[in-house]
Amino acid sequence: MMGAIVLLHRWLGIAFCLLFAMWFATGIVMHFVPFPSLTEAERIAGLAPVDRTEVRIGVADAVAASGIADATRLRLIQRSDGPVYVVSGSSHLRAVRATDGQDASVRSPEAALAIAQVHARQRGLDAAHAAVVAQADYDQWSVPNGFDRHRPLFRVALGDAAGTELYVSSRTGEVVLDTTRSEKKKRGWNLVGSVLHWIYPTVLRSNWALWDGVVWTLSLLALIAAMLGAVLGIVRSRMRRYRISSPYRGWHALHHIIGLVATVFVLTWIFSGWLSMDHGRLFSRGQLTPAEAGVIDASPDWTTAPSAERKRISPSAREVEWFAVDGSLYRRERIGLEKQVVVGPDSEEAPIVSARVIGSMVTKLATACNAPSILADSDDYPAQSVVPGGPVYRSRCGGLWFDIDSADGRVLQRLDASRRAYRWFYGALHTLDFPVLQAHPRLRDVLIVGLCALGLVFSITGIVIGWWRLRLSFVS
Repeated sequence: MMGAIVLLHRWLGIAFCLLFAMWFATGIVMHFVPFPSLTEAERIAGLAPVDRTEVRIGVADAVAASGIADATRLRLIQRSDGPVYVVSGSSHLRAVRATDGQDASVRSPEAALAIAQVHARQRGLDAAHAAVVAQADYDQWSVPNGFDRHRPLFRVALGDAAGTELYVSSRTGEVVLDTTRSEKKKRGWNLVGSVLHWIYPTVLRSNWALWDGVVWTLSLLALIAAMLGAVLGIVRSRMRRYRISSPYRGWHALHHIIGLVATVFVLTWIFSGWLSMDHGRLFSRGQLTPAEAGVIDASPDWTTAPSAERKRISPSAREVEWFAVDGSLYRRERIGLEKQVVVGPDSEEAPIVSARVIGSMVTKLATACNAPSILADSDDYPAQSVVPGGPVYRSRCGGLWFDIDSADGRVLQRLDASRRAYRWFYGALHTLDFPVLQAHPRLRDVLIVGLCALGLVFSITGIVIGWWRLRLSFVS
């Protein structure tokens, strides 16, 4: 039995030692350099105020023109070519012109360039030398599934000092992603960070099912290799004068001792990394059931939004959104990142959707629900409103919890017992986002860098031993 464990660990270790080293090294990079994305602050800053004088069709007409029968949300934004309604359904997304209801998808590079230039100027970016450099379904930075509804994307290089590139949706004409050569969204650092860590080359990641299967399998085999090594490390250790010693010499001894010191971290980190690819295999995914989605995403009666209401829209509104909560239609005006106005069915204005309305909606999702309460910033299961500082309401329905954003009525989290357990087995173990460490970010930084560095050194000893073993096996 022990011989089989030794043999299996040896060859799995040889096969995965480079992968282990890569994961630890790139984990340090990822902690400080996130994968490129367009933040909500940048998105709002890039929007121009809506020109109400050009809006000639109402909400119901826009939904009808889109052809989306199950439309659940509708947004009004200003583009370089005029105001546009963006209509969203359960699986479809379409833009129509607010002047006549005609299709407003972006088909030409010239139109995408004009949209990107306006967005850049709104954010104070230099767009004097902007040019469209590509139109494609995928590239290295646009592989996440969240962009599927916007493909293909126009990539516009601004030609500024930061090397900024903006990605324009061909479906809606919105800027949905930006990357830079420098600052926080470094493409170079992400190539040696997120892309390597997630095994994220475009050719693989563009096929989600294939990528999911490959990375899940590799992570599982790596976990098995680490577990076998832990067993061997403990069994082969010796106690001499109250100290743990190794029967090995040289690099083998170094690998053994560092492995014993780092065993708990290596096992929990590789295990939680494997769980990052769980995607519903062992734990629930936190998604609404079809019945719950039928309540939350029910298409409202769009005719209840009077066509004349567009005249009452604030002249400072950068985005206007219509959505339903508990069967009633609401209008939300985004005036800035932290400022919005919500107009209810009774025409009363408020900054958020009320707890009473949210509570009424939740009672249609489950039974025995408590009144919604505001989620504390320090909660063990955090959720953030789309509006910074906006309250998130949590309603507990027995063992099932719903976290709902008061800014727009969206369900941010569906937490059953399985999903709450996943938060600790994956999030806490892999990113050390334990509440006590979240309260001391510098200490958390030191622990993450220190432990990953320890794991990297441990992996390097494995690489050296593996190289020697291969030389002995193939040279002799």
